[in-house]
Amino acid sequence: MMQSRTLGDIKITRILEYAGPTHDPAFLFPDLDRSVLDANVDLMAPHHWIPHMNKLIVTIQFWIVHAGDKVVVVDTGVGNFKPRAGIARMHMLNTLVREWMIAAGAAPEQVTHVVMTHLHADHVGWNTTWQDGRWAPTFPNARYYIPKDDFVFCDAGRNKEPGVVDVFGEAFFDSVMPVVKEGLAEMIVPGQEIAGCLQVEPAAGHSPGQVAFRVRSRGEEAVFCGDILHSPLQIVRPDVNSGYCIRPDLARTTRLALLNQAADSEALVLPVHFGQPHCGYIRREGQGFLFEPATW
Repeated sequence: MMQSRTLGDIKITRILEYAGPTHDPAFLFPDLDRSVLDANVDLMAPHHWIPHMNKLIVTIQFWIVHAGDKVVVVDTGVGNFKPRAGIARMHMLNTLVREWMIAAGAAPEQVTHVVMTHLHADHVGWNTTWQDGRWAPTFPNARYYIPKDDFVFCDAGRNKEPGVVDVFGEAFFDSVMPVVKEGLAEMIVPGQEIAGCLQVEPAAGHSPGQVAFRVRSRGEEAVFCGDILHSPLQIVRPDVNSGYCIRPDLARTTRLALLNQAADSEALVLPVHFGQPHCGYIRREGQGFLFEPATW
């Protein structure tokens, strides 16, 4: 499914890969007490948490930016037919994502830029598709922009070190390295601009090299924030990390910085994993923050 909105002269489209009540809160947020969810039931239920199941609704989605003659894909989900035996819900998917992208005016050959907030398996999958017995770049005319510090971390095998939760996995080899070997990849660091519209900003913590992408047009602003936030709960409780945050203290610092910046700039926040309506605004309440869902 897809939904679109405008930001000044820019069109932003959401592509849904899948969504559902998939995660026990104790798994995704291992330091979270159930009482915190109960205290925030009006925020969380029914679009982000199903109380009687005690399951968090987690969405896999990504974003398409049409800016002039540029067609930019921001993160690329899980992908089709990717072997992910350790995560059953991601294993060998067969979805209509390609068809929805074509419907949205972003057929593979039309895409000019692919940007990744980080290299976890659920953010890079559609970089490649299985063609002629190999994992080939899905977007043959695009440049692929890869956060340098994440790439270095995985290329050195540090994601496989003892004590590190490996959420990169085989995706690094079937969804990242093929585009590097094809000569289509560029390494990025904060401070760069991509496609004349996306500012690369630091967002490390969840992964060593995670970045965010800020876009501005005609006085309006939005930020593609990757996994700085997994859930609206982290807006009212920015101290809460996911169990996948490799550098926990830095992840908290990054999250608080995003919330302050988004509240001050009134930027539309575009995460990857929020339930309906999947994006929104950060508002201040006293010394803390509130989530204001956006409308489509």
